[in-house]
Amino acid sequence: MLQKTYPYYLANEPVAANTDLEVTDKFSGEVATRVAMADAAAIDKAIGLAVDAMPAMRTYPPFKRQAVLEHCVKRFRERYDELALALCIEAGKPINDSKGEVTRLIDTFKVAAEESVRIDGEIINLQISPRANGYHAYVKRVPIGPCSFISPFNFPLNLTAHKVAPAIAAGVPFVLKPASRTPVGALIMGEILAETDLPKGAFSILPAHRDGADLFTTDERFKLLSFTGSPAVGWELKRKAGKKKVILELGGNAAAIVDGDQGGKLDYVVERLAFGAFYQSGQSCIGVQRILAHASVYDALREKLIAKTKSLVMGDPKNEKTFVGPMISESEAKRLAGWMEGAVQAGAQIIAGGKVDGAMFEATLLEGVKRDTDLYRKEAFGPVAILERFNDFEAALAQVNDSDFGLQAGVFTDSLAHAHRAWDALEVGGVVINDVPSFRVDNMPYGGVKDSGLGREGVRYAIEDMTELRLMVMRETW
Repeated sequence: MLQKTYPYYLANEPVAANTDLEVTDKFSGEVATRVAMADAAAIDKAIGLAVDAMPAMRTYPPFKRQAVLEHCVKRFRERYDELALALCIEAGKPINDSKGEVTRLIDTFKVAAEESVRIDGEIINLQISPRANGYHAYVKRVPIGPCSFISPFNFPLNLTAHKVAPAIAAGVPFVLKPASRTPVGALIMGEILAETDLPKGAFSILPAHRDGADLFTTDERFKLLSFTGSPAVGWELKRKAGKKKVILELGGNAAAIVDGDQGGKLDYVVERLAFGAFYQSGQSCIGVQRILAHASVYDALREKLIAKTKSLVMGDPKNEKTFVGPMISESEAKRLAGWMEGAVQAGAQIIAGGKVDGAMFEATLLEGVKRDTDLYRKEAFGPVAILERFNDFEAALAQVNDSDFGLQAGVFTDSLAHAHRAWDALEVGGVVINDVPSFRVDNMPYGGVKDSGLGREGVRYAIEDMTELRLMVMRETW
């Protein structure tokens, strides 16, 4: 079980300032633990100490950064079950998925440990004209400065890791605001980081209410803001962020295309579509929301997908047989139910699922959803998927692109030409061939276009954002 209370971490130190933040068990609705909340004064102090830590972090050698990250990997493994249970309770994530996220947390820190000692520069040849004769140029990467991180509720371990681990590897101090609904995993991470010899002020982890956390966005002492969350919030933060670099990983209404050449592979396709659509109650920005199936396979796919959707077990996330747990809150379930009802009123048909009880939302499949409804145009962020038919592959690509979002897309096809055409034509950050858009490995570049965000995560790519190029030009003789 969870501890009764958790401190926040201010400049590497635990501070039991209060127990103001109640964290609920998302299945039972009962208070599971209480967490210290940071006020504006604590956030301001953390930022000042991060600035003070910059000289020490800049000179903290790569082998020591690697040792910190390797210590985290070791301790995450030792506390694997505790981390998984905490995630299951605070996020309502089924226990098997929670264990999978702890594994990804470990993977992300492992990759960061490897990258921390290979942040290299280059030699630039300046001999492009006679005037540069005798000059040489060198480039290295240097830490950008103190960074502000705001992480979301849906992957509170792994998406936090994708900010914290690259920051340590890059040598930048940071102040992190974890989601107030799911702060416990980040605070356990802070407890483990506090066991290391990171310079004082290298990290602070401060749960705070959104309306009291403007400093995470507006304070000019931060040189970078990395935010993962909803598009509405993310773009507003960018507007308020001032001169600092901004990285946004936002939402999506991801599509999967099932081409007409699947033959005996439909069972695999259905397994992956059901996973992508309903994994962790659909609360993933790359969850499968739109399924476009070729007319030649549509009827067979529809029948198999309905059966699979109806077979998914919904219930207590602590039960290993549970596949669909609660949504993060009853209000979110009500919001999605309203969108579903609006789609039905506009002519859609529910062909599997559709029941809602509190925060529990049954895995649901619809067809005939009009393209101007909220359920089609916006990010559902819940266990609902839309099935539709196509005849022409080019038209299907255009239909996927008819979206304000562009995070990832999946294409099931045996045609190499179609695979490359999708890669060329789809307006997304990533195209996954023969799997769902929900597929992600933690060292690959990850991010979107359009309303889905700016920049890329993935450890090496995040390190590039958290460092700056510094040029030195040397005249050979003078």
